[in-house]
Amino acid sequence: METENPSTGEIPEKAYTQVGKLGEFGLIKKLTEKIELKQASTLKGVGDDAAVIEPEKDHVILLSTDMLAEGVHFDLTYTPLRHLGYKAISVNVSDVCAMNGKPTQVTVSLGISNQYSVEALEELYRGMRYACEEYGVDLVGGDTTSSNSGMVISISILGKAKKEDVVYRNTAQVGDIVCVSGDLGAAYSGLLILNRGKQQFANDPEERPDLTGYDYVLKRQLMPQARVDIIELFKTNNITPTAMIDISDGLSSEVHHLCEDAKIGAVIDEERIPIHENVKKVAEEFKKSAMSFALSGGEDYELLFTLSKKDFEKLKTSEQIKRIGEIVTPAQGVSFRDKAGKLHPLSAKGWDSFLGEN
Repeated sequence: METENPSTGEIPEKAYTQVGKLGEFGLIKKLTEKIELKQASTLKGVGDDAAVIEPEKDHVILLSTDMLAEGVHFDLTYTPLRHLGYKAISVNVSDVCAMNGKPTQVTVSLGISNQYSVEALEELYRGMRYACEEYGVDLVGGDTTSSNSGMVISISILGKAKKEDVVYRNTAQVGDIVCVSGDLGAAYSGLLILNRGKQQFANDPEERPDLTGYDYVLKRQLMPQARVDIIELFKTNNITPTAMIDISDGLSSEVHHLCEDAKIGAVIDEERIPIHENVKKVAEEFKKSAMSFALSGGEDYELLFTLSKKDFEKLKTSEQIKRIGEIVTPAQGVSFRDKAGKLHPLSAKGWDSFLGEN
């Protein structure tokens, strides 16, 4: 099976095959013929009316679904199809991680127009296969249909966890430590760089945008990494977070989700929020606040979680975990403490696909 890195390589110059020449079933066979099943619980994958999954004893099944629509969630002007396929799998794996679970199987449904060749769709699936290999996930089925409004990708994912290990959004307790994995704001920084390049190209097609020096933020936008490593870190240290959510819509919005669901408050410390130096550089270029990128940018797919003080002591030296605040009583509300120690209300301002803005 091919396991090449989707961040390299271009589609070679050759004659492209129209989807209509293969038909729906021929296309499915073409796109899935290189898929290999790894999970023991997968009894049947692609090729029948339904996949057959055998749950393990004493485990619960986790199910999530996510949809990506062209023009809303991705722009093919600057998004390679291989990267898009990888990202489509990653964002779903992230949902299972947010429940403290292990991803196991995915199904992929595509809405596509005749403008896409078979070879282009193979690039999309190449990225998906690479992600599935990386996360140990089986692609077990899906559907294809025609679309008159660009590409639509719908992924459903199954995961598993022991019942007692599942972590919800609404279970944080007063006194818990608020933490995040990794750093924040990079994905939004990458989006700004790509959109600027798109505008430069529109103004002068002869000029290729210079993306030198932006590798980190571009990768965080085009190929986000689901934090399966953090879930393994929890297991290694015998830790179960008291609440958890992935950061898809921006830190401020996700903090509000945790607080509203658990009916508690939180204080987030400005000086503790992890922001990469490259994000600060991009923010300076665009004359914007790097902190606003971290709070409202979205698409970082890091994990926001709460830990008891006892469990936090086990992880406080980890470079991948950062303490950013604490859970307080509901009467204290959700606030942001600046570097001077002054508290300000933290508004839930993040990405909303229906509003189309942050």
